[in-house]
Amino acid sequence: MIKFIEETVDYLNNKGFENPEIGIILGTGLGQLINEIEIIKEVSYNHIPNFPTATVEFHKGKLIYGTLAGKIVVVMQGRFHLYEGYTLQDVTFPVRIMEKLGIKTLLVSNAAGAINLNFKKGELMLIEDHINLQGNSPLAFKGVSLLGERFTDMSAPYDAEINSTFKKIAKANNITLHEGVYASVVGPQLETRAEYRMLKIIGADAVGMSTVPEIIVANHLNLRVAAVSVLTDECDPDNLEPVDIKDIIASAEKAEPQMVTLFKALIETL
Repeated sequence: MIKFIEETVDYLNNKGFENPEIGIILGTGLGQLINEIEIIKEVSYNHIPNFPTATVEFHKGKLIYGTLAGKIVVVMQGRFHLYEGYTLQDVTFPVRIMEKLGIKTLLVSNAAGAINLNFKKGELMLIEDHINLQGNSPLAFKGVSLLGERFTDMSAPYDAEINSTFKKIAKANNITLHEGVYASVVGPQLETRAEYRMLKIIGADAVGMSTVPEIIVANHLNLRVAAVSVLTDECDPDNLEPVDIKDIIASAEKAEPQMVTLFKALIETL
């Protein structure tokens, strides 16, 4: 992996990706942030050596370098998932690349289903902790200790100072921002009623199919991390309706302006 990382970083350095301060993973619900970025360089994933390629139709596939709110950022427009057939090392490879390019902070967005029925569709949830239900770890490979501490501490994976700033920004802009626990599952199928009940019992407030692997690797690399979910459906096992993925995308798009406001204002403070 070290050889692959070096090859990829050399390629991007030669393309002008120099010393970004902040990495951003644009999951579902944050696509419009691209419109706020003064783009300097962009490269399609399929042109980057050793990079996976996004296979989900509503996920783009570009690495973007530019300025946002006065900061130099490197942005993943589209992410990778375990359910696409990738390994957890593939899914998190871009985080390792962004860290080698120079980022100190990683910001992540995703779409999630609301397990906590006090949370409503179209609202946002700041992730304050997570539960890894993906059955494996992105750190479980030979040689991981050459890249960071194998037994990475996860007592506080999300940066408390950034989370506090997010909450202040949300209050100032009248944005509903819940705080809760995100459970990450493999997917791509959605959950059964029994699975939603289980997730509530074990303490999840929302469930999705991403983010946790990237957060684990970011902590492995000692990056400051924060993540926000857009809640795209309400997972009430006693009144469960069939979910159309188009409705989920529509809910995410409706919430995008609030997500963009949060992220842009936060970056100004970093």
